[in-house]
Amino acid sequence: MSKEASFSDELLRLLEENPLRSPETLAKLLGSEASSVGEEIARLEKEKVILAYKAIVDDEKAQRRTVKAVIEVKLVPERGGGFDRLARRIARYPEVTSCFLMSGGYDLLVFLEGSTLQEVALFVSEKLATLRGVTSTATHFMLRTYKEQGVLVGDAVEPERLPVSP
Repeated sequence: MSKEASFSDELLRLLEENPLRSPETLAKLLGSEASSVGEEIARLEKEKVILAYKAIVDDEKAQRRTVKAVIEVKLVPERGGGFDRLARRIARYPEVTSCFLMSGGYDLLVFLEGSTLQEVALFVSEKLATLRGVTSTATHFMLRTYKEQGVLVGDAVEPERLPVSP
């Protein structure tokens, strides 16, 4: 691995940990100059290596009434295109927050958000399930979040020690 690649990899790791760190702080952690860090971040953004910066929010504490669901989707692959065209079409819906091609018993794993259970159910029944090429869906509603993108959510509770018996 080249020195430049390892610098970029370490910079990306630090940004994934905390994208609010200043170029000066990042430069200290990397043993580099702030101007070099700023230039590298600009290059990574321009080349779409860095796609976005996003806050992870505790919906309960923010008093959001968001309904989140995960949907397993089975598809019929298209001739000459496989799953890509349909997966990209599904991913473009504003309700969809993430969409992944999977191995195993289903083809796509789709994460989505809505304001109500009915809104999510209508999306599945009227938009997703009716698409040509979608053969079945299985919807799972998220009831509570404990960890989101590597971050513990809610009040951190110390693990209880089991009593030791003599």
